[in-house]
Parts: sequence; structure tokens; C-alpha cells
Amino acid sequence: MASALAEINLHMPYNFDQLINRRIAGTVNKWTYYPEGTLPMWVADMDFVSPRAVIQALREKVEHGIFGYELPSPELIAVVCERMERLYGWVVAPEQVITLPGLVTGINVVCRAIGGPGDGVLMQTPAYPPFLSAPKNNGRVMQDAPLTYVSDGDYTFHYEIDFDAFEAAIQENTRLFLLCHPHNPAGQVYTPQQLTRMAEICLRRDIVICSDEIHSELLLDDIEHVPLATLSPEIADRTITLIAPSKTFNIAGLGCSFAIVANPDLRQQMHAAAEGLVPLVNAMGLAAAFAAFRDDPDTNEWLSSLRQYLKTNRDTLLDYVTTQLPDVKTTIPQATYLAWLDCHQAGIEGNPYDFFLQKAKVAFNDGATFGPRGQGFVGLNFGCPRSLLLQALEQTKAALQDE
Repeated sequence: MASALAEINLHMPYNFDQLINRRIAGTVNKWTYYPEGTLPMWVADMDFVSPRAVIQALREKVEHGIFGYELPSPELIAVVCERMERLYGWVVAPEQVITLPGLVTGINVVCRAIGGPGDGVLMQTPAYPPFLSAPKNNGRVMQDAPLTYVSDGDYTFHYEIDFDAFEAAIQENTRLFLLCHPHNPAGQVYTPQQLTRMAEICLRRDIVICSDEIHSELLLDDIEHVPLATLSPEIADRTITLIAPSKTFNIAGLGCSFAIVANPDLRQQMHAAAEGLVPLVNAMGLAAAFAAFRDDPDTNEWLSSLRQYLKTNRDTLLDYVTTQLPDVKTTIPQATYLAWLDCHQAGIEGNPYDFFLQKAKVAFNDGATFGPRGQGFVGLNFGCPRSLLLQALEQTKAALQDE
């Protein structure tokens, strides 16, 4: 692997096959969390160099040499608004944008802002682990509207919404619905019809919706992302949308995200919930977010190339599972760089995460952390050079053959 980030040539074409050393002394990341010899195929960041514009913006910050407190500039907020209109035709006013130091922080602020102690927070499991912990963190109660597992045959599966179960899960004390769109871990993109039906149920029951749309720009097929808040003014008025450049441009460690909130009363509740608890976004995060979100031809080309590379990785994974891992099933993600593998028929005793960690030396996401319906599953992050993906799959195959 390349020994230092400084070796990256900002004038060369993007190379997503490049292996970059992330086992750097003194750091804790997905590569150093486990001992050397274990392949990390977990945690939702990628092993790819960010766009040139982001790296250049950070270099300029470093060369300036002053790292004091900063507030989000009007130019940054304008770039967020411009991006929403350019991508989705969504007209967002600057005062509707709240800057936050990370999307998980945003989820917790929303849980704290909506309702009161003991109130219910509805979600669909399996769910992104911070969804599961946020209600308890803030004195709320998790309420589950489980997605329905649907087998597509011997090798793949997907999830569907049981709308009767969705509505039945709503209680008198339900105040908030946490929606993951596109869905993590399944990689599913909800249709406008599905979104509208969920939203109309929530509006009828006076429930605020928090729509986590952090993976909305990582689309792998000829498919469109529709922000929930664009469906109607009534839905927008009851929706808090969370977005960030972190997953798309691989800058998660810099901690900058945004909440888009049309309703001024909900915005005030958000500000009150964050007061005294949520820090300012750091100067480097603000600079990186501005560089990532602005309309730059080179960055746009990077993102287009990234999507194609991730799509090929997904298809490589699908082909491998269907031809080499006959007892494992996978989702076919429409978005994200996350696959969700069903290991129930693989003959593994106990937790498949533990099995693969010990026998294959591959660290997946532990499905059990995505809720009770994640038992028997593992999550695989294919946001990596293809050689690493194939190496992890080969080691997984060998471990299953030895079992």
C-alpha cells in the first residue's frame, strides 16, 4: 500500500483501485480497530481519496494556520440550498438550514426536540444502529414497525413495507418517525408512492418525520432519489430532513451535516434541544463541506466515477455470492455502498459476525446491532478497492468451506 497521503497526486485521474495505507500509528479507524491481518469490511466510510477540491480546501485551511471558532458562512448555506434545487428542484430558504456536527448528532437532537420523556419514536427494523440508541439516549421509547423480509429466490432478498403493521405500531404516545431513506442496511430506495403513504399516515396521527437522507447521492442504478419533503407542502411542514456530504465524498471524520426544516416552530425546537450540548462544526468540516457541495466539474466527475465503481463492486459482489456462496443471500442495494447478507442457511453456529471475524479474519458489521431482526445477518461495506472486496469474499468462502 502507499505509505502516505502526501503521495497522492492531485493532477492524476482518479483511481479507485489505489490501495492507501490507513494503518497509521496513533489513529483509531476501521483499519486499526482490529489487529493486523483482519480485513475491515464494516463502518460506513470508504477507502477512497476524496475529491481534489476537498483536499485543496483543507490544504488552504492548514496553510492559513489559524484554527479558531467559525460559524457556517452564508456562502456555505447558499451552496446547500443551491445543491438541493439543482439535484431535486427543491427550493430551500437559507433560514431553513441548520448546521450540525454530524448526522448521528442530528438524530439525537431531533429525538430530544420532539415530544417529551416517555414518548414514542417509530422506526423500521432492521435499522441503522444509532436509530436504536437515540430514543433511549433522550428519554424516549423505541417503537418498531418491522420491514417484511421477502425472498427473491435462492440468492437474493429484499424488504417491503407492511403498511398495516406500520400503522399498528403507532401508539397514543408516538411523536416521531425516524425514516432511513435510502435505507441502511438494505440499500433500498423508497418510491414516491411508498413515501407518500408513510407520510400521510404520520400526518393523520400528528407525527413529525425525521428523514435521514445521508446516502441520497450514492445511487447505483438508473433510479431517482425523491426527498420526502418535496412530496407536498403539508409533508414538508412536518418533516426534518438530515443530509451531509460525509458519506458521498468520504469526509465523515470531519463532522459536518445539515438539517433542513421548513417549519419555524420545529426549527426553534431543534435549536432549543441543541443549546448548550451540541458544539459548533469545526473549521475544517465547514471548509470540506463547502468544497464538496459546490457545483464543481471535477468533483462532479469524481462522483460520477465513484458511482460507477461502486455499482461494479456491487455487481461483483452479487455475482460472487450467487456463484460461490450458495448458502448466503444478499440484498441488491439500489443505493449506498452497503450490502446486507443473510447467513441463516450457511450452517454457522452462533453469530455469523463472530464466525467470520475468527475464521475468515474479515470484520463485517454485526447484524445483531441493527436490532433483533438483524440476528443471523452481517453487513458488508463494498466502498473499497475491488481487490480488497474480492480478497474478503475469498476469505469468507474459505471459512465456510472449512466449517
